[in-house]
Amino acid sequence: MQDTLRITEVFYSLQGETRTAGLPTVFVRLTGCPLRCQYCDSAYAFSGGTVRTLDDIIEQVAGFKPRYVCVTGGEPLAQPNAIPLLKRLCDAGYEVSLETSGALDISAVDARVSRVVDLKTPGSKEAHRNLYDNMDLLTANDQVKFVICSRDDYDWAASKLIQYNLDRRAGEVLFSPSHHDLNARDLADWVVADNLPVRLQLQLHKYLWNDEPGR
Repeated sequence: MQDTLRITEVFYSLQGETRTAGLPTVFVRLTGCPLRCQYCDSAYAFSGGTVRTLDDIIEQVAGFKPRYVCVTGGEPLAQPNAIPLLKRLCDAGYEVSLETSGALDISAVDARVSRVVDLKTPGSKEAHRNLYDNMDLLTANDQVKFVICSRDDYDWAASKLIQYNLDRRAGEVLFSPSHHDLNARDLADWVVADNLPVRLQLQLHKYLWNDEPGR
């Protein structure tokens, strides 16, 4: 039997965040997630989906003729066959990123992939799930993201930045305001006041398409 994955959607849009924000990107959204973050904007990917072969997924991605491909979820690494999918996408010549929580082991992910590791803040209600062993695996090709819900979250994220030397381990450290919980200007003011070595990111797709699935 061929290798398969359960897929919620494959679509072509603009990357809304990370260091390739604004660039046309194919998104492969895998189904399922073991976490339940209180601000989740992709809960529709928790269940359902369609079982598809890796060959079928690769063929659909190629049809868009993209430069950039993002494997997201849900939580992609909850499905073991995400690992060979990522390798095949790299082998096909795409610039590949993986959006993953901080809860699952990233060690098996192809080194060519930019691993965007979302460390969960206390405001997410899932901070207890973070796997800090992942911090030792980060390289300059990787990115660490914090979704900030409050001043307490900001202070917590700043402490993790310092504790794990994240600005030296990863290529990017991203602070993003939770869209419905925190004013982006407040977060910007805190970052400037503390002169943090982080990039403030706003989720472009929310401003353009207001969380419409497939956009």
